[in-house]
Amino acid sequence: MGSEINNSYLAHVKQDKTGRWSVHNLEEHLRCVGKLAAKMAADFKSEEWAKTAGLWHDLGKYRKAFQSYIAKESGYDPEAHIEQGQGRVDHSTAGAIHAIENNKATGQLLAYLIAGHHAGLPDWETPEAGGSALSLRLDKGKKSGYLDDALQADIPQDILHPNAELEKPLGGSDGLHLWLRMLFSCLVDADFLDTEQFMNPEKSQERKIEYSLSHLKERFDAYMEEKSKSCAHTLVNKLRASTLQDCRRAASESPGGGKTLSGMAFALEHAIKHERVRIIVAIPYTSIIEQTADEYRKIFGDLVLEHHSNLDPERESSKSRLASENWDVPIIVTTNVQLLESLFAAKTSRCRKLHNLVNSVIIMDEAQLLPPDFLQPVLDTLRLLTEYYGVTLVLSTATQPALSSVKDTFGRTVLRGLDAKMEIISDVDLLFSSLKRVEIYVPN
Repeated sequence: MGSEINNSYLAHVKQDKTGRWSVHNLEEHLRCVGKLAAKMAADFKSEEWAKTAGLWHDLGKYRKAFQSYIAKESGYDPEAHIEQGQGRVDHSTAGAIHAIENNKATGQLLAYLIAGHHAGLPDWETPEAGGSALSLRLDKGKKSGYLDDALQADIPQDILHPNAELEKPLGGSDGLHLWLRMLFSCLVDADFLDTEQFMNPEKSQERKIEYSLSHLKERFDAYMEEKSKSCAHTLVNKLRASTLQDCRRAASESPGGGKTLSGMAFALEHAIKHERVRIIVAIPYTSIIEQTADEYRKIFGDLVLEHHSNLDPERESSKSRLASENWDVPIIVTTNVQLLESLFAAKTSRCRKLHNLVNSVIIMDEAQLLPPDFLQPVLDTLRLLTEYYGVTLVLSTATQPALSSVKDTFGRTVLRGLDAKMEIISDVDLLFSSLKRVEIYVPN
């Protein structure tokens, strides 16, 4: 917007070592977050929702109370007046109220995103949520005039009324929870990134990495070529080579549902052919994660992110710590817990990475260890990822669990499973029989 931007309103301020102040203009922040969130959500055809949420997420910062608060507390204007005992000022509820007042049906969905962009996605009204329930926050905000206060400011009309044609939510009523979390992820990540670009441009610059999966495949093929030269011609190594070829062959097939290197061979081939953008390997055991990540780092270097709760700080770099926030790297090795809990999370820190699952290849190792108590919601969500978010799901296991849909004797579905599946290994029975090492005899 250049000189047209009204510089009277603050989103953020900072002071350098010389005492010089810099102002992050509020209008510019809203527009940038809206644009960035829309770019992220375009990958699942929901850019207008994300853009609108971005434009409205900080409308509450136009309130006089907030402008006085940020000026006073930052030291930018020590003389700014703050009402005694005011403390922190709510700046997210006003935008949520504005969303609902514009359109109650779509606005309530936007209100969840806007109201939760710092504290996390709220419940509408439950005993557990207490005073943080969204319905109560909206009611309090209306009675306190949060939006009326903000609208006293000179806010551009194209921000207040962007005239957006909102897309149809993905996945119907059953998929609404995941779609909202995906939008929430776009909003949260865009807000963090734009704020970081202003507050700490050096840190923001460190995030940026250049890569192409085609180049990663070249490195992988060269590594495998060298590895094959040093391998003894044993039966096991011949079967490993056969499995690798099965994975490469299957990668060209249509998306659907090896181990460390064979799985990566499939993922790279498939990702390039079907325009996927990253590869996520989820493993149940941290010991195996460390071994797997080390193997991948031999090939891909620092383009591999190892992300789990037991990670030794000495294995981290400043770049990997940044990448763990939003998974914006080509290869992620993580735990099943980290992946699955994020898919059902409400916290900003957990949800921030979700939009980077879109258009990815997800390899779930030891699939037989999916939690039985939560198997149905897990399968439902994995299926949504494959149907609406461009995810190719690979289940890697020697003891494949029965994850297809199951009906009872009356034809009623008792398990909604993963039915669109394809076997990667061409002859599973031959592989088992060739590797059989133990004979079990049951005495009479």
